[in-house]
Amino acid sequence: MVDGVKRAREAAGRVAAQVTGQALGPYQSAVVRIGFAATWLFFLLREFPNRAELYGPDGPWSWALAQRLIDSNHAFTVLMWSGSGLWFEIVYAVSVLASVGLLLGWRTRATSVLFMIGVLSLQNRSVFMGDGGDNVIHLMAIYLVLTRCAQVWSLDARRARTRGSATATAGAAGPVLWGVLGAVFAYGAATGRFGFGWLAAFAALWVVGGLWWMVDRYEPEGEGRAVLDVLANLLHNAGMLVIMVEVCLIYATAGWYKIQGSRWQDGTALYYPLGLDYFSPWPALSALVAGSGTLVMLLSYGTVVVQVAFPFTLFNRRIKNVLLAVMMLEHAGIAVLLGLPFFSMAMIAADAVFLPTGFLVWLGARVAVRRRRAVEPAADPAEPLPVPAPR
Repeated sequence: MVDGVKRAREAAGRVAAQVTGQALGPYQSAVVRIGFAATWLFFLLREFPNRAELYGPDGPWSWALAQRLIDSNHAFTVLMWSGSGLWFEIVYAVSVLASVGLLLGWRTRATSVLFMIGVLSLQNRSVFMGDGGDNVIHLMAIYLVLTRCAQVWSLDARRARTRGSATATAGAAGPVLWGVLGAVFAYGAATGRFGFGWLAAFAALWVVGGLWWMVDRYEPEGEGRAVLDVLANLLHNAGMLVIMVEVCLIYATAGWYKIQGSRWQDGTALYYPLGLDYFSPWPALSALVAGSGTLVMLLSYGTVVVQVAFPFTLFNRRIKNVLLAVMMLEHAGIAVLLGLPFFSMAMIAADAVFLPTGFLVWLGARVAVRRRRAVEPAADPAEPLPVPAPR
């Protein structure tokens, strides 16, 4: 009995040391960051000609109607600070720049907050413009703020490697960005633009950002930095857990709701959308799929089975990886067949949190080799750089 209690305490101690001592899943968090930043960026660029009708002053959902809804549901959006077209253009441009910064991993602690503000501001301004993919981006934009998603595959990681951890925050960009964001935050707080919850959240983020810069700059190896690392690791690991649980809930609820209805049992949930012009970018391909009852049945039942089964396969690595590949291929098929590329990109980015580390390391090594060969074409092609095999 005593030995069992001792072993349990030792195991708990090892788990606590692992959770507080490192940010788990650095490659998974990086690929989720890149995926969602790219999805939102491509969407903003694709809809750039239609931005005023979707989220701006020319839309059918007017500023006054949006203000009435915001007053009732207390959603956050800086677009309600002013109804002018100039303010809308500024917010839209900052959203694009924040997406680029998050995609590249530049000053990620600040750009992740700006990314979240841009996503929430535009989506909450016109709530009827979204779909399932927008809802996923909405949630993940909040969760990414909690994560240390720039430890690999980012400009921040590159700067830390080249300059050393003691000077990772070197340069004037960080203080300038912190000061500008502080001025905007002060204006919003003084004019009562924030609710109490958002006011407290942004105040905490702003103070912690400045404190982190000071400690990293003047006491990089001291106890203060160690405490900040522990807190950041806890938040990161909690954020990654929430992302994984969110993805499981999305698939579990979708699958079980499909089981309860008859539309997925008889195949009409897939058959009828294939006949709609809105969901038929390739009419001939849609007609080909819809014309085969066997194919419609396999796709319908396969979708339900995969969605229901996926949360139960997380403890079996091989089966989980197979279903993960199937779901990603399914979303790629939705992008092509039904013309929903941004929904599919968002779901693939969410699925990426479950990709195996060995595969991501191998993929990153392959990309690095190809980039190095492109930059140094004079290198001897007879001596290829070693690439670790995926596990």
